[in-house]
Amino acid sequence: MPETIVDRLRSSDGPTFSVEFFPPSDDAGVQQLIGTVDQLQGLQPDWVSVTYGATGASRYKTFSAVGAIRGQTAVSTMGHLTIAGQSAAEVVRAIQAYERLGVTHILALRGDPPSGGRFAPHPEGLRTATDLVRLVKSLGDFTVGVAAFPDGHPEGDLDLDARILLAKEQAGAEFAITQLFFDPAAYVSLVGRFRALGGTMPIVAGIMPVTVPSQIERFAGLSGSAMPADFEARLREVADDKAAFRAVGIDLVTQLCRDVLDAGAPGLQFFTLNRSTATAEILGRLRAEA
Repeated sequence: MPETIVDRLRSSDGPTFSVEFFPPSDDAGVQQLIGTVDQLQGLQPDWVSVTYGATGASRYKTFSAVGAIRGQTAVSTMGHLTIAGQSAAEVVRAIQAYERLGVTHILALRGDPPSGGRFAPHPEGLRTATDLVRLVKSLGDFTVGVAAFPDGHPEGDLDLDARILLAKEQAGAEFAITQLFFDPAAYVSLVGRFRALGGTMPIVAGIMPVTVPSQIERFAGLSGSAMPADFEARLREVADDKAAFRAVGIDLVTQLCRDVLDAGAPGLQFFTLNRSTATAEILGRLRAEA
C-alpha cells in the first residue's frame, strides 16, 4: 500500500515539508506552476497541495492544476475541497473528479463564500467541514486532512475550535494543517488544547514567508491573526528598504519555524503564493542546522 501523508508525519525520519499552491488562471500559468514545482523537487517536498476555487470556473482550474502536477512531476499531490456555495451533489462530483485524477489525499475545508461575509450553507449542501470529512471518507479510500486555527476561527473561540477539531478527527480526519500564524505560542497552545481533549492526529504548522511590506496587514487579516508586537516592529523598522525587509522577514519566519519544530511540530506547510525562492531559503537554513 502506498505511503500516506500520515505515515510520513508519524515516521521517525524528521519533520515533513510541504507546499501549498493556488490554481493558475490560464495554461501559461499552469506551466509556470509546473516550473516552480520542478524547482522545489530538488528540496524533496513530502507533498504539494492546490487550493480549491470558490466558483465553478476556478474549481475547474484546481483540477487542471492538480492533473498537470500529477502528470508532469513526481511529487505527491493533495487536493483541497470546500463546501461553500455548493450543493452536496456538486461536492460529490468534485470528490469523484479527484478520484479520477488518482488523488488519494484531500484537505476538507468549509471554505468562505465567494462574496465574503458570513458563511451560510447551500440550501442543498453540507453544513460543516466535519460533514465533509464524513462524506469524503464514505466515498473512497481517501486520507483526509482538515484545517486548524492557532489564533482561533473568526466565527468561534479557542476552546470551541479545539472541540470542532476533535469532532473532525472523530469523523475520520487523520491530520490537520494550521492557518498561517506568527506567534509560536499560539501553535503550542492549540496543540495543548486539542491533546487535552484526547485528540491524537498530527498538526502541521502552516507557514507564510514574509518578504514584502504589504504582507504585514494583508496576511494577518486573512487568518484573523496579528503579528506579535516585536515581530511586527522589526519589520516596520525596515519597511522602506525592500532588500532589508525581505532579509528580516526571512530571518523572522525561519526563527518561527525553529520554534514550532522545537515544540514538536511534525511538519511545516509553506503557503508560497506560487513562488519558491523564499521557501527554499528558509528550508535550506533549517536543514543546514539539522
